[in-house]
Amino acid sequence: MTAKEVILGRRSIRKFKDEPVDRSVLEELVAEASYSPSWKHSQIPRYIAVCDKALKEQLAAEATTIWPGNGDIIRQCAALVAVCVVTKRSGYERDGSFSTAFEDRWEFFDAGVASQTFCLAAYEHGLGTVILGLFDIERMSELLKVPEGQKLIALIPVGYPAEEPVAPKRKEVKDLLTVI
Repeated sequence: MTAKEVILGRRSIRKFKDEPVDRSVLEELVAEASYSPSWKHSQIPRYIAVCDKALKEQLAAEATTIWPGNGDIIRQCAALVAVCVVTKRSGYERDGSFSTAFEDRWEFFDAGVASQTFCLAAYEHGLGTVILGLFDIERMSELLKVPEGQKLIALIPVGYPAEEPVAPKRKEVKDLLTVI
């Protein structure tokens, strides 16, 4: 598959087959996502993969009440990948001061780039993904035992797709690009 085919072909998948994803595949996806660019090559993204059905059920029941549909997605995916970041590195200088006016918000940029790279790699491996942001971050972090010095940014359900959504309409380039 070409990069263009992966970019244009990937869709957000919210329905999955009841089929496990091998740990070696998850490891390969993380290895591929590790090539994502990051602030001063800080490489802050970290991943927690949940394959245990009982824990996925608990996460869905207790940490998705603000958007219960996300709980339904979590219950059926083969693996729920929590994207975390190491704090106080991205956007900082060595002395602990901020490098730009964006302060520590570079963490989210780095996590976003890594998440998209992870999802594109998953698509190339025949897997579906969707990036979730609506969940109880405190409860989810507690249940996932996010290590001290890290924070949870997003969740990515992963599995073999049980749907083939069509591409939603895109804005035209003339509405997206300004050349000066």
